[in-house]
Amino acid sequence: MIDEKENLPINRFIDHTLLKATAVSNDIRNLCREAEEFNFFSVCVHGCWTAAAYDWLMESEVKVATVVGFPLGATETDVKRYEAEAAVDAGAEELDCVMNIGWLKDGRDVQIVREIRDIVEISEGRTVKIILETGYLNPEEIKRACQLAMQAEAQFVKTSTGFGPGGASAEDIRLMRETVGHLMGVKASGGVRDYNTARAMLDAGANRIGTSSGIAIVSGAESSASETY
Repeated sequence: MIDEKENLPINRFIDHTLLKATAVSNDIRNLCREAEEFNFFSVCVHGCWTAAAYDWLMESEVKVATVVGFPLGATETDVKRYEAEAAVDAGAEELDCVMNIGWLKDGRDVQIVREIRDIVEISEGRTVKIILETGYLNPEEIKRACQLAMQAEAQFVKTSTGFGPGGASAEDIRLMRETVGHLMGVKASGGVRDYNTARAMLDAGANRIGTSSGIAIVSGAESSASETY
């Protein structure tokens, strides 16, 4: 299960995710149990489950992440600010926030930076990941989105919600890493379902993987390791 990147096991790069609209409390509890069992970096849940996940995981090393402005990014800035504040109050340690894609395409860079900066300030030092939804963007827009997130002092840029077109690609990860350098984290999310795909994302420059297939990824890593002996 050991991944060569930074000499950490691959499970420590995984945000174990459940963002289905139909998820019920038992599903979230199982997600948290799995995250503890496999020692994933975090769980990522909707805001209504943040407090429950925090309670279930408070004795573990697993962090709790929640989403803001999900999945379209088009809610009013005041609503995103309130979501971020509510998430922090509920125990979220990381916030995955969707960039306003329409504003990006409309060239409203100042508004985007202001919105992200507000969320970063409300988060009070917690990790803020900005979801770009790369399937809607061309390379120049991806680069600009990364630059705006960096200007606003977010800690991560992230490819996708999993609800938009496409998903993470190694090409997009490389572009995002080239743009932000070592100043920000890069999260690959959307369609990462097996070890080889996760490995390709890490090799391209990702340092976090958002997926509902964390157990399959870890199992694939173990299989790959056993095949070398």
